[in-house]
Amino acid sequence: MNKNAKWIYSPKNKDNRVITFSKKINLLGEVKKATLYASAIGLYFAEINGKRVSDAVFTPGWTTGNVHTQYQKYDVTKMLTSKKAELSLTAGKGWAIGYLTWNEWNNLYADHMSVIAALEVTYKDGTKESFCTDETWSVHTSHIIDSEIYHGETVDLTADIISLGKAAVDTTVKTKLFAQIGEFVREHERIAPMQVIITPKGEKVIDFGQNMTGYVEVRVHGKRGDRIVFTHAEVLDNDGNFYSENMRSARNRIEYVLSGGNDVFKPSFSFQGYRYIRLEEYPFDTVDPDCFTSVAVYSDINRTGFFACGDAKVNQLYHNVLWGQRSNYLDVPTDCPQRDERLGWTGDAQVFCRAGAYNFNVKNFFRKWLSDCAAEQSLRDDGGVPTVVPNGLRSTGVASAWSDCAAIIPWEMYLAYGDKEMLRENFPMMKKWVEYIRHAGTIEYLWTDRWQYGDWLAMDGEGNKRCTGATQVDLVASAYYANSVQCVINAGKILGEDVSAYEKLHENIIIAFNDNFMENGMPCMSKHISCRHEKNSEEQQIVRAITQTTLVLILHFKLYQTEEVRKNLAAKLVEIIHENGDRISTGFVGTPYILHVLTDNGYTDVAYKLLLQEKMPSWLYSVNHGATTMWERWNCVKDDGTFSDVSMTSFNHYAYGAVADWLYGDVAGIVSLADGAGYSHISIAPKPSRKLGFVNCKVETGHGAVVSKWYYGKEFVHYEFEIPEGTTAELKLTDGTEKTLAAGKYMFTSKAPEYDK
Repeated sequence: MNKNAKWIYSPKNKDNRVITFSKKINLLGEVKKATLYASAIGLYFAEINGKRVSDAVFTPGWTTGNVHTQYQKYDVTKMLTSKKAELSLTAGKGWAIGYLTWNEWNNLYADHMSVIAALEVTYKDGTKESFCTDETWSVHTSHIIDSEIYHGETVDLTADIISLGKAAVDTTVKTKLFAQIGEFVREHERIAPMQVIITPKGEKVIDFGQNMTGYVEVRVHGKRGDRIVFTHAEVLDNDGNFYSENMRSARNRIEYVLSGGNDVFKPSFSFQGYRYIRLEEYPFDTVDPDCFTSVAVYSDINRTGFFACGDAKVNQLYHNVLWGQRSNYLDVPTDCPQRDERLGWTGDAQVFCRAGAYNFNVKNFFRKWLSDCAAEQSLRDDGGVPTVVPNGLRSTGVASAWSDCAAIIPWEMYLAYGDKEMLRENFPMMKKWVEYIRHAGTIEYLWTDRWQYGDWLAMDGEGNKRCTGATQVDLVASAYYANSVQCVINAGKILGEDVSAYEKLHENIIIAFNDNFMENGMPCMSKHISCRHEKNSEEQQIVRAITQTTLVLILHFKLYQTEEVRKNLAAKLVEIIHENGDRISTGFVGTPYILHVLTDNGYTDVAYKLLLQEKMPSWLYSVNHGATTMWERWNCVKDDGTFSDVSMTSFNHYAYGAVADWLYGDVAGIVSLADGAGYSHISIAPKPSRKLGFVNCKVETGHGAVVSKWYYGKEFVHYEFEIPEGTTAELKLTDGTEKTLAAGKYMFTSKAPEYDK
């Protein structure tokens, strides 16, 4: 950003209406190159002569604004074709100033909007000139009367544009500007209405057929002053009526006042999560579906993973995972896109990040977001990372599995992309995070004495008002402690750092974990720690020594001490799964790993039973209930068709979509190995099943496409693989075949695996 550019604001804009800053400029001659740099406290879009300089939306994005803010760079050479031009920036409240969370806090980073910009021009004669924001810029109101991310937007094309005089230099802005790291947020899929519904209540509802994040574009010609007003919802209730109670305080209301001409409307500074809209005011007798288009909006991440199989319901599940990710990767990895939340919950991000990196190229997306994790950590003295990043909750809260994103995601991104520099950038944060845990409790080698989310929303914790599941929260925290230390060890070895102290720490954690949480080779109630939640009768806490998640964490994080114990733990896991009717009971913590653990320990048949289970709780239960995205709860819709508690029921959460990691990594068998991160060294170890019939999977990598296909004949399984140039693959088939494959195409045939007979 040009050092002469100043942050400017409008002292007369007391109510923080959407306003436009503008400057008329005179160019010296024919332009060779022109670049615009711009940013805002709030949100903005830039225009030259009334035309937007980019198709990006929701710029400058959401960062830890009291530490740093992104600026954008645009090539505007082709837009400067005459000697006179008008440069303008329209600003709205966005995340920085608008209302956030169920607490309805505003002014997270400021109490007014500010913008900064610099237009750098190089003329064909070599002369250079700059036009920067300063107190000479004019300010006027906009046709956007009001805009809030949660509540929606009002656009009145009949409203008068009122001058607010000159801008003033804003001396209150202290944020550090940095060049945009992640992808722009852009419009993507455009979806026409599937049907227009008249509900049993007589309401006009448009169904777009897909739950998603974005907004509805309206093209209409009506009388000047006529209004179109609509609200959004994800589902219809059991009677077929519009249901929006789960939105909580978020109004999700759009109002358009028509000009009398051919109008095109869509929000500029607000997005919604929805499948349906309800027309609350509509000036025409009949609804023309051609006037409405649902526009999907999310970060411009490129699709890299493709999976299809012979089971239609599993394919729908995979579809739901993709749309859950699209819906919640809007500059930050949010938990949900629809209610009064839409926050960067760190737990959701870390449990899904591996699956997310299969589906899309998320390297830069997470590079940017991890910079905010580090920024939030820098605001503390103890190395903690809040459970929400950026910290829209304004909370000092730190929790295992959530805040462990600081160690887990950098390592997972290294495995996916092999970028040592990205790993090096985040290594200090990883180490500081481990030091936080070391001092978080009274016992150095266990994580205790802090409130935890536990195995959030696990079904074995029904009746627990805090939704922490039946697994001991200190066990969850201590298990993740060990895992974060292991991530630091792994990263340090890649970076050539001395990690001997962390290796010793990890050994001591394993010893302490087994001394405290294990007895006779099986999990037990904590011996030395008085679990806080067990004694709180008001919260009706259910805590058990052995749960699915307990066993999964011990096995997945390799917290056991002997192979005999490992085998017994795996057998116990299978036993309690069968006792539960071959159904899952895990929450946010156990679910991402349970299928992997079963497969890794020789129980692939049981893993498939869980995948294909259709009774609640299961992945296919939501599919059978018409889901087009992933649900927050296993039982968002109950067996009787009613909904779970409206205080926390989202139909577009991606956390349980972590199952896609197993589809790619075990069903298709494609895994990037640590000794050749970024898919330069690959494991190909598919686990076929007659129940799926066939699998066709492709993962686009930096080296090219890795392909794994298999299909069943009468007695044999047939395989086809493609290994890209510059890579090698370690092949392992279920019949014992093991080979090292160079780049090329391969075909194999083997007997069906024993578990599938």
